[in-house]
Amino acid sequence: MAHRRKISVVGLGYVGLTIAAAFGKAGEVVGYDINQQRINNLKNSIDTSGEISSEELKKTNILYTTNPDDLKQADFHIITVLTPIDKNKLPDLSQLLSATETLAKRLKKGDIVVYEATVYPGATEEKCIPTLEKHSGLKCGVDFQVGYSPERVNPGDKEHTFYNIIKIISATNDETVRVMSDVYKSVVKAGVYPVSSIRVAEATKVVENTQRDLNISLINEIAIILSNLGMDSAEVIAASRTKWNYLPFYPGLVGGHCIGVNSYYLTYKSQESGYYPEVIHAGRRVNEYIPKFITERIVKKLIQLDKKVSAAKVAVLGITYKENLPDIHDTKVINLIREFETYNIKVKVHDPIANKDEVRKEFGIDLSTWDSLTDLDVVIIAVADKEYMQLHKPELTKMLKSNGIIMDVKGILNQNEYQDTDITIMRL
Repeated sequence: MAHRRKISVVGLGYVGLTIAAAFGKAGEVVGYDINQQRINNLKNSIDTSGEISSEELKKTNILYTTNPDDLKQADFHIITVLTPIDKNKLPDLSQLLSATETLAKRLKKGDIVVYEATVYPGATEEKCIPTLEKHSGLKCGVDFQVGYSPERVNPGDKEHTFYNIIKIISATNDETVRVMSDVYKSVVKAGVYPVSSIRVAEATKVVENTQRDLNISLINEIAIILSNLGMDSAEVIAASRTKWNYLPFYPGLVGGHCIGVNSYYLTYKSQESGYYPEVIHAGRRVNEYIPKFITERIVKKLIQLDKKVSAAKVAVLGITYKENLPDIHDTKVINLIREFETYNIKVKVHDPIANKDEVRKEFGIDLSTWDSLTDLDVVIIAVADKEYMQLHKPELTKMLKSNGIIMDVKGILNQNEYQDTDITIMRL
């Protein structure tokens, strides 16, 4: 399906680049980002997030730029920047509003601005549109239009992609919805799903991720209960799955840009409206507690084994927020490491794909080589990277001292293989 719009994408993280690449295979796209190194890499067809191969990037027609004036070439602008939370777990729209201001100063009559960044219901109309109007001198609904279409990109997922996930669309008027439909249908084969308002579209995204957050928090709490009862949650979950209507979720660390963040966007808006969301807050507390729970279990086991806790040698395998991705932003593995440090335990960290310079800059941690992981008391498999999925019993046992401990956070090991050893296998 053809359209006559020239597209720009503001923010070339894993979401923005995915969108830019999709449209860039069909026509010209302006790809804008403030990170010069990111732009330099993309000009050389290098995506350090690992989402898109060099071969795929070479097939696109994208102008990668840090010059905001290049945005004037486009008339359909898609904003896809991060919307994190601050230290008080409140929405931080600073990057979004900064990007909005940058675009506003180049906005032209007839332009359409579409937000894909995750926000609480009302943010686009209450925060973004006033910013666009203030810095452009134009009037929304008269001189330019605004739409909202929540991004649904799942990093690392090659099955559910931008092309085959239904695109929710909304806008300030019906004509803009029609234009958005034509634009997105030109690349999204699954089609579009128009909703009645921008607020509905905004709510859809935070509800989707809050539901997943709470489902994981429930199974995390069940894992805590079963652990305290001396039972293996993996076995219980496997048995429960034999019932046709059981929903399979698994315990673990909940991090990343979306799931652990979006719930706070919904609770913020809920409390602003006068309702305290008990269940969502309770679920968040459970998920935030998991790093501490894992640490406490291991420390108790060290004491049972007559090992001096502060002298224990611990290695954590994986520091990214998700397997097979180099992204360390909002990873909860760092919370786990910091919990061990409260016991004066020095932790070695290994990761096969994380950028060592970024890890050092962000966390002050130097990644360890695989060969240096020897004579350990504890090995924690925190992330199910491909490299760790291929680990076998001999490789793990030679890393450990006698009466060693393996915490298999992701449940990737066969516990039965270790029954003839003095190794303790622990799982959530």
